[in-house]
Amino acid sequence: MLRRSLIILLLFVAAALVHAQPSLPTSFQSKTIHSPEGADIFVRWGGKGPVALLLHGYAENSDSWAPLAADLMKDHTVVVPDLRGIGRASKPAGGYDKKTEAKDIRAVVTALGYDRTFVVAHDIGNMVAYAYAAMYPDKVERLVVMDAPIPGIEPWAQILQNPGVWHFNFHGPDAERLVAGRERIYFDRIWNDFTGDPSKPDDATRNFFTATYAQPGGMRAGFAQFTAFSQDAADNKIFERVKLTMPVLAVGGEKSFGPLQAVIMRHVANNVQEAVVRGSGHWLMEESPVYTVNLIRNFLDSPQSPAASKSAAAPDPDEKRVTPSEYVFPLQGNPGTGSSGVGGIQTVMLKGDPNQAGVYTIMLRVPAHTQIAAHSHQDDRVATVISGTWHIGYGDKFDEEKLKALPPGSFYTEPPGRNHFAETGDEAVEVQITGIGPSSTDYVDPAQDPRAQHR
Repeated sequence: MLRRSLIILLLFVAAALVHAQPSLPTSFQSKTIHSPEGADIFVRWGGKGPVALLLHGYAENSDSWAPLAADLMKDHTVVVPDLRGIGRASKPAGGYDKKTEAKDIRAVVTALGYDRTFVVAHDIGNMVAYAYAAMYPDKVERLVVMDAPIPGIEPWAQILQNPGVWHFNFHGPDAERLVAGRERIYFDRIWNDFTGDPSKPDDATRNFFTATYAQPGGMRAGFAQFTAFSQDAADNKIFERVKLTMPVLAVGGEKSFGPLQAVIMRHVANNVQEAVVRGSGHWLMEESPVYTVNLIRNFLDSPQSPAASKSAAAPDPDEKRVTPSEYVFPLQGNPGTGSSGVGGIQTVMLKGDPNQAGVYTIMLRVPAHTQIAAHSHQDDRVATVISGTWHIGYGDKFDEEKLKALPPGSFYTEPPGRNHFAETGDEAVEVQITGIGPSSTDYVDPAQDPRAQHR
C-alpha cells in the first residue's frame, strides 16, 4: 500500500514539474454538482457567450480540453465536467451506462443555469454525448463527435472483432490487481497503439492523467465505462430509431477512425459533416490541437446558424408529419416501456419517451395470434387502432367473453392502474398509444409477465 501511494505521489510530482501538462484556464470557476443519478460531478466553466459543453474521453479527464477551452472562452461560455468516475468526479459503484451519464451531464448544465448548448465530445465522451443528444435533442444546438465508436451502432460488431480493442473487455477485480501500481504501463499501451505520433501525448501529460486514474477506485471506475457497453448498445438501438436533426460534425484522425466517424454518425443523424485530421491518430487535442480547434470553431460559428434549423427550409424538430409508409419498425421485436413486454411486439417511438416525464406517442405492431394477459400501466393512455382488428377487454384476468373487436380507426382508453388484456387474430395489429410518462407495465399475475422469462 505504501509503495503504491509513493508511486501515485511521484506521478503527480513529475507531472507538476513539467509545464507541458494539460490544464484548463486558471480563470475558470469550479464546483461539484450532485447528480440525482447518484454521482458528484466536478465541473469547471468560464468565458462568456453561447454555451459550449465539452465531454472528455477515457485515459484522459476534463483537462484534455485545455487548447479548445482556451480558444472558445474568448466568445463562448465553456462548461467542462469530469465524467462520472473520472478525474475529480465521485466514483460510485454503478451508473456507468452512458444514458445515466447523460443525465449526470444534464444535471450539471441546469444546475449552472444553462439550457441549450453546443456539445463537443471525444472518445467515450462521444457515447455520452450521443445519449445526451438523443435524450435531449432540443437542448443541443450542434454536436461534434471525435474519433470513437458508438456501442450498438454499425459497424460496432466489426469494431469488436479488432484485437486492438481488447481493453473493452479488460475489467473486474483481477484486472484491477494486475494494473495496481502499473497504471502507466497500462495506459501507455492505449496511448501508443492509437496515436499517429509516438511522442504524443507527451510524458508529462501521460504522468498527469495516469495519476488521476491511480487514485483509489479510479481504475475500477474507468473499467466500468467499458463494462457498461452492452447496456449502452441496447439503449442506442432504441435511440437509433429517431435520427438526430441538429447539425453534426464527425471528426476522425487520419491514422485512426478517419472517415469512419462520419459513417457511424450517419446511422443516427440526418445532417452530418465529415472531417479528417491529416496525420493524426486518436489523440486529436494532443497530436493536432491547432487544426482541430480551428475545425471545431469553424463548425460552431459557421454562418448557417443553429437558429436557421427552425426556418421553412429546415423544419423545427418538434414538427413531425409521418405517413404510414414512413413508420420504420425494427426487424426484430423490441418491447419496451409502455408496451405489454411480449417479445414479438415491434415498437416505434413517434414522440417523446415512455421512460421520461412528458407526453409520448408510440406505435406498436403486435404479431398475429398473440394473447396478452391482464396488466396495467401507471399513466393515463389513449389509443387508436391503425390496422388489423384488435381485441381488448378490461378486468383482472383474461376473459374472452369480455373482449371487444376494434377494427382500424377504433379508439379506446387505458386509464391509470386499470387492468386490461388483449389478443390478435389471424393478422398483425398496429396500435398507436399516447400517454404521459414515465410509464410502466405491471402484470396482475407476475408469472404471466413475458419479461420474466428473460430475466
